[in-house]
Amino acid sequence: MAITLLNPPGLPEIDAYRQVSVGTGSRLVFVAGQVAWDADGVTVGEGDLAAQVERCYLNVATALAGVGATFDDVAKLTVHVVDWTPDKMPLFLEGVARAAAKLGVTPVPPGTLLGVAALDVPEHLVEIEAVAVLD
Repeated sequence: MAITLLNPPGLPEIDAYRQVSVGTGSRLVFVAGQVAWDADGVTVGEGDLAAQVERCYLNVATALAGVGATFDDVAKLTVHVVDWTPDKMPLFLEGVARAAAKLGVTPVPPGTLLGVAALDVPEHLVEIEAVAVLD
């Protein structure tokens, strides 16, 4: 593995992600922001944050697999959520848990969650991009 995830002493341990990732590989992979589209470009889970989070994670996994990578290779995630408020966290985590169950891995690299006014189309509630490191 080219990525080591850790929580250094002095920083809080967060269940949903690790505070730091160390990449030792030589190839960087940048996955464009993935929205809740299926393979045909149809929005999955319109109006359902958990369903869209799940689909976004699955789409990130598909993009990673296309270059021989998995979530174990992800150094950082950036998540954009429309009209984010902290009370949406349970729905967000539900979507992550659903994706993790399907993928057989819990994606916990360092991440940034940002609230945004809008995404590419009104139906999309979340977009997730990833940076991975491969040997």
